[in-house]
Order: sequence, then C-alpha cells, then structure tokens
Amino acid sequence: MLTSEQILLAAKQLDDAEKNKQPIKPLTLGLKGIDMDDAYAIQKAWVEMKQARGDDITGYKIGLTSRAMQQAMDIDTPDFGVLFESMRFVNGSTIKADDFLDPRIEAEFAFVMKNRLFGEDLSVDAVLDATDYAVPALELISARSYRVDPDSGYTRNVFDTIADNAASAGYILGEEPIDPNEVDLRWSGALLYADGIIEETGLGAAVMDHPARGISWVCKRFAQYGVGLEPGQTVLSGSFTRPVPVSSGTQIRADYGPLGDISVAFC
Repeated sequence: MLTSEQILLAAKQLDDAEKNKQPIKPLTLGLKGIDMDDAYAIQKAWVEMKQARGDDITGYKIGLTSRAMQQAMDIDTPDFGVLFESMRFVNGSTIKADDFLDPRIEAEFAFVMKNRLFGEDLSVDAVLDATDYAVPALELISARSYRVDPDSGYTRNVFDTIADNAASAGYILGEEPIDPNEVDLRWSGALLYADGIIEETGLGAAVMDHPARGISWVCKRFAQYGVGLEPGQTVLSGSFTRPVPVSSGTQIRADYGPLGDISVAFC
C-alpha cells in the first residue's frame, strides 16, 4: 500500500495538473504496485482538497458500467467519482474547451435522489423508489494524466483513472424530469451528434442491463463505510456511449427523443 505521503503527493499532482491545465505522467508509471484501494485513497485526498477550497459535493458519477468499456480497460467492475458544484453546467451552455485536458462527452441518465439510499444488495425497484426523478445527462470527462505517456508510450490504466476522480470534469442535465417508474430506462437512449454528424447511439440497458443497477453498485461500495446516497444528490449512472472527443468549435447535441434534448457548445 502507498504511504500517506505518497497519496497526498499524488493528489496534489492531479490537482496541479487540473489547475495548470498541464497533464502529468500516469501515476502508475512511477508508483509501482498501486492497487484499487490506493487509487481511491488518492481520489479521496484530492476531493478533500477541493472541499477545503469551498467546492460543495453535489453527487457522484459511476463509470465503466458497460461491458465494452470494461473490456477496453481490462476490468470487470465499475468505478466512481465525485461531482462538485463547480462541475455543473446548464443545458445550452458554452464551455471553454481549453479549460479541460483531452475533453470528451458521454451520454447517460442521471438520478436525483429523494430519499436516503443505503445498502449492500439493493434491487432496481429499491433504487427507483428512492429516486425523485431521472433525467437525460451528458458527462464531460477529462484526463489529468496522459492517456498515453508521450515519452515512454505507457498507457494509463484503470487505477490512474480512479485516482483522477474517475476522469470526471463536468455534467449537464436535461430539463425534462422522468418518472423512472413510468419510463423503461432500459429501452431509452440517445443519438449523440457532434457538429451535426451522428457519432454515437445507445440504450440505457448497456449500463448493467438497467441504469439503476449502477446506482445499486455504488451503494454497495459505499455501504462498507456506512455511507449512503443522500436526498438531493445527483448520480450519473454510467455512459451508454463511447466518449466523443470535443475541442474549440465543437457543437454537441444529444437527442433523447421524447425525453428531450441536451446541447452544449465548446469555444
């Protein structure tokens, strides 16, 4: 396991990379033997730095929920990161692309909680019962460490991603709340366009057969620490599309059909 000094140093390196807009080498390139617990410890230390600066936690994001993404990262379990108030953008926003490192967009569903949700073995129905509403969402992801180190060619792995707050950098919610007991989210999805060209399509079922299973997974992860999801928190349940790269000038639109549209422009 990493020492507390190594954990704090790694968290500071990620924090500086984000603030200075300059990616660092993958942490696992220098920290040999890092494991998942170490990666989450680094993430936690970085989260605490942000909180100390007054940034409030608004919820969580769940990643690597689709089989395609798990196979790409050579892992068989999802991961999670923390959402902050500073990461929230409104539908129709214009976002400065250069504020983010290697920015990409994913389409998914968000759940907004109405009741505390806690437990190690929660059913889909239990998740839905604790949900105030679901809503279409886009997640903006960013890599504060190089995906491929330019000097060595080393590719960052899932522990790098977890330490990097699961690559989370921003989120945009749609404006039409969904009653998840009335709409089958397994068969709901989106057409994701970049500059008017369709780049990705997907259905909610790609997320562990139901987006609510992503919520159940994160609750199981938290339960061992006595932590649950709280009323009012937003949880991104996991992408059902691949990440689409964006840059200055990119126009993104996610068409969720009868569930509404989300648009965002990058300058």
